[in-house]
Amino acid sequence: MQTLTSPVSANDSPLFLSTDPSIQRRKTRPVPVGDVTIGGNHPVVVQSMINEDTLDIEGAVAGIRRLHEIGCEIVRVTVPSLAHAYALAEIKQKLLATYQAVPLVADVHHNGMKIALEVAKHVDKVRINPGLYVFEKPKADRTEYTQAEFDEIGEKIRATLEPLVVSLRDQGKAMRIGVNHGSLAERMLFTYGDTPEGMVESALECIRICESLNFYNLVVSLKASRVPVMLAAYRLLVQRMNALGMEYPLHLGVTEAGDGEYGRIKSTAGIGTLLAEGIGDTIRVSLTEAPEKEIPVCYSILQALGLRKTMVEYVACPSCGRTLFNLEEVLHQVREATKHLTGLDIAVMGCIVNGPGEMADADYGYVGKQPGYISLYRGKEEIKKVPESQGVQELINLIKADNRWVEP
Repeated sequence: MQTLTSPVSANDSPLFLSTDPSIQRRKTRPVPVGDVTIGGNHPVVVQSMINEDTLDIEGAVAGIRRLHEIGCEIVRVTVPSLAHAYALAEIKQKLLATYQAVPLVADVHHNGMKIALEVAKHVDKVRINPGLYVFEKPKADRTEYTQAEFDEIGEKIRATLEPLVVSLRDQGKAMRIGVNHGSLAERMLFTYGDTPEGMVESALECIRICESLNFYNLVVSLKASRVPVMLAAYRLLVQRMNALGMEYPLHLGVTEAGDGEYGRIKSTAGIGTLLAEGIGDTIRVSLTEAPEKEIPVCYSILQALGLRKTMVEYVACPSCGRTLFNLEEVLHQVREATKHLTGLDIAVMGCIVNGPGEMADADYGYVGKQPGYISLYRGKEEIKKVPESQGVQELINLIKADNRWVEP
């Protein structure tokens, strides 16, 4: 397998590595989005985005409902025109009439002041991209930005952003300042280069405008399609915000992660790393697939890190020559029988070497101790030995006996 030259450089500075197994989450201010709160001491929130055209009222309502029913707590919709903004009013009313209120975020991009002002009436949060909200067409012959030119555009950004900020502030709604690495404004690129620093400065510029207008219901994101850039940008932003006394919650994501196994691994590498460092208050896994497929990945990341427990945690050894039953097949059977439960840890171990010692923290254990028989455990206590053919059913019976079973 060919390995290309790595862009990673050596760093001789000492590296701080925490030995605390618990995650110490960064302190952030709570920001309400409908009936969901991002930040504070609230659980990390799961988000996604429908792929239906917002002008398709029925389709958009159905897409929002599908996502919400499977655990998407905040749903984003694209709003590229005033017609789409007006459509959000109908979508919101139809959700209330046929389902329930769902926290909605409007995604507004190119020169979107009029669009944002209209849609702010109908949603709970507006997401703007600082590099596109006030779009300056690049000049092919430009070689630099003078400070006067930089400041002039800064004032234009303030004037354009102010009406939206005032509207959201007065309505008690929220804004996401969503910086994307691929759409940094030209003045930021000329001043800071194509760097995480440019992303951070772009976000801070908008934050300062909001603060000057006494608006603090802010969530910030610094997304990139390359994981190292995304990690560096968020870490730098946290450093800068800590120095400035800012406690705004952060929305994490690896944008344009792709599809399939690699898209999931790429998203987990970025999102999971920052969450493990205590950074992040809401997440989206951006896959080139149906948005419904993003939600299980989000909850799996959160569960793996112990930040939210919404499903059964399965502990299973990787199998080896000591295994006394078909581990892969049995794990599949156990998962299919119990995957609808929540809050349980179930261990499936192929031999006495890995079980029961390595499954001591599990609520229930399924262990191969001798050929043809399975030992079932409650915690560290062996409860019974049963024929292998009865193992899965007897595990279910044990869970039922403890009144921890619910019918699927």
